[in-house]
Amino acid sequence: MPDADRLPERLRLRVVALVSAVLPSVTPVPPTLRKVAGFAPARRARLGGQAIWDALADDEFRGHAAVQVAAVPVQADDPYDAAARAWLAREEGWTSLVADVVADLEQAEAHDERAHGEVARLTAQVAALQAELATVRVDHREELEAMRAEHKVLRQRLGQARTALREAEGQRVEALAVRDAVTASAGAAVAAAEADVRRLRAQVEQAEGELTATRREGRSQRDQATIRARYLLETVVEAATGLRRELGLPAVEGTPGELVESSLDAPRSAPASSGPGTPTQLEQTLALPRARLLVDGYNVTKQAWPSASLEAQRSRLVTALGPLVARSGAETTVVFDAASAATRTVMPAPRGVKVVFSPSGVIADDVIRQLVAAEPRGRVVVAVTDDQALAKDLARAGARVLPAAALIGLLT
Repeated sequence: MPDADRLPERLRLRVVALVSAVLPSVTPVPPTLRKVAGFAPARRARLGGQAIWDALADDEFRGHAAVQVAAVPVQADDPYDAAARAWLAREEGWTSLVADVVADLEQAEAHDERAHGEVARLTAQVAALQAELATVRVDHREELEAMRAEHKVLRQRLGQARTALREAEGQRVEALAVRDAVTASAGAAVAAAEADVRRLRAQVEQAEGELTATRREGRSQRDQATIRARYLLETVVEAATGLRRELGLPAVEGTPGELVESSLDAPRSAPASSGPGTPTQLEQTLALPRARLLVDGYNVTKQAWPSASLEAQRSRLVTALGPLVARSGAETTVVFDAASAATRTVMPAPRGVKVVFSPSGVIADDVIRQLVAAEPRGRVVVAVTDDQALAKDLARAGARVLPAAALIGLLT
């Protein structure tokens, strides 16, 4: 059974540290520790460690100390802290717990001894390498002396080279004389070359004349190709006119400007009427190629399920949109207002349905306006909302706006 004499030094220090931390709270404090109890916490274990350990031989004091230590939070994943507490409390099974920690400490000490041996071996190896380095330095000095001797030889050879250079200078003078003679002969060669240049210029002028004739012939061929293209164009125009007569298409009346002027004079209708008004018409519109559906989330759910919670409203709307998107293939986005919410809920959505929460400080209406503005003019964009201000802006941007009742009727 582990006893005080057999506790390793590291475990004894942990026991002393735990008791010193709670020493002022232990009642009664042994006379030998009253002075130590008045020390600062950091000085108790350092100055009164041995006195604390000797006092722990008294089972009564040890038991009181164990009660106070038990009130101190346990250090997680620290086997030494657990073993020290077990040694103080002496509860059932404490001997095996302390014995396991003592065995681990002894194994760690054996490992440290092996590490010290390895350090000694590496120290000897470093000494050997230092001796080898000294030898290399000696060899390096010898090589340096050899290089200095070689440098002396090279200086001698440099003097010889300078002498040879002076001799070469004399030879250069002789070469200049030879150059003058060669220059004279080169003058005659230049005269002959100028005659060749004149002959070549005449050949170039002849080639330019031939090139001009070739270009003239190519221009004539292009004119013929243009006539063919115009003939084909007139054929196509005549065919289009005949097709129009065959189909009986009426003539176009009015001009684009007149259409704009008449629309300005006509009374304005509510933007919400710009889109389909019934569930059947809505589904037919969404079946158009590459249709886009934007839903003002809470504006729809608070009419469809007013008594349900917001979370339930969101879930019902997104789930109900799944079959509609599967049938129509329309790209669908549901926007929920989260301008004043601190968090954003991540919720599952059926395939083809995107769920968007507005950023902090931004209302859902502004997000829907941005989504409509991002779409190209001409694409079928359907927006579902009963917000009249939002509906006017979306209709002005080219979207087809319809009331929430049309979508609710289609989903339910």
